[in-house]
Amino acid sequence: MRIAYLTIAVLFAAEPAHSQDHSNAGILSDGQVLIEEWAIPYEDTRPRDPFTADGSRVWFVGQRGDYLGWLEPETGEIGRLDLPAGTGPHNQIVGQDGNIWISGNLDAYIGRYDPDTNQFMRIDMPDGIPRDPHTLIMDQGGQYLWFTAQGANRIGRLNVSTYEIDVIEVPTDNARPYGIEIDANGTVWVVLLGTNKIAAVNPDTLQLFEVTLPREAARPRRVGITDNGFIWYVDYAEGYVGAFDPATNGVQEWRAPNAENSRPYAMAVDAQNRIWFVETGPEVNNFVGFDPTTESFFSQTSVPSGGGSIRHMQFYEPTGEVWFGADTNTIGRALVIPPE
Repeated sequence: MRIAYLTIAVLFAAEPAHSQDHSNAGILSDGQVLIEEWAIPYEDTRPRDPFTADGSRVWFVGQRGDYLGWLEPETGEIGRLDLPAGTGPHNQIVGQDGNIWISGNLDAYIGRYDPDTNQFMRIDMPDGIPRDPHTLIMDQGGQYLWFTAQGANRIGRLNVSTYEIDVIEVPTDNARPYGIEIDANGTVWVVLLGTNKIAAVNPDTLQLFEVTLPREAARPRRVGITDNGFIWYVDYAEGYVGAFDPATNGVQEWRAPNAENSRPYAMAVDAQNRIWFVETGPEVNNFVGFDPTTESFFSQTSVPSGGGSIRHMQFYEPTGEVWFGADTNTIGRALVIPPE
């Protein structure tokens, strides 16, 4: 394992760009939510996977531009930190200690950026395996960073204190581990996009077991967990939202509004245990809310910019907002729980 440190001297040196704002009327009025988007000035860079820890600064990555970006929604100011060429950053999160963790999807490393010291650290995968860190999540204690590696068919765990990396192979060939979440007990849940399975990893033993979904053609892409312990997923191939109950091994599914043309992708669970996802099959992406209590799709809103494909989302509880990045080169937020 190789670890390299680099202090960036020209962080955000350019004049911050200001956003162009799109919005649609209504806050949970006529089945719609308020969506706002900020145009990112770095053209055709696929800004994606925004994450905020404080609501005042939203971090994101430019997958096709090799940068870590930030947006301050209050002022519309936008800036960037250039990453090593060829990084292909796919995802980033903010850890409990304020560090920003970045998956170097095209260059087999995980990056850590400390905004207080302006120091960037590169942690290479051992012997280049897995080759493609994909989606990241930090455990509840802030000790381990878990990640998927779709092409390498592996799940990884990084100790953020020692930088040691554990690698777990998925037994099903070409399973393509994709979305990842951690439940209240610490179990790591991963959806396997290349097959009709969900994987669970015991964080103590690192043992992995697979759950086979009823429909052979299902291809789960993102995952979320509600307070009752249900593991929710969106089926990208055939257009369903589904729930797996680990207590009973039961599975329930509901067909998305656009059915086989849905292509549901980004997904988040809000503080009221409602499921939000984006149908990327329609030319204008459809932002959808599903209520497990009533088993109904209670909200649908067209994404103002069109969206292209919205791939990943974060629910930020203090403000009741879902943050997302869009292939239309925007960073957006949807107000799903209006303030009282």
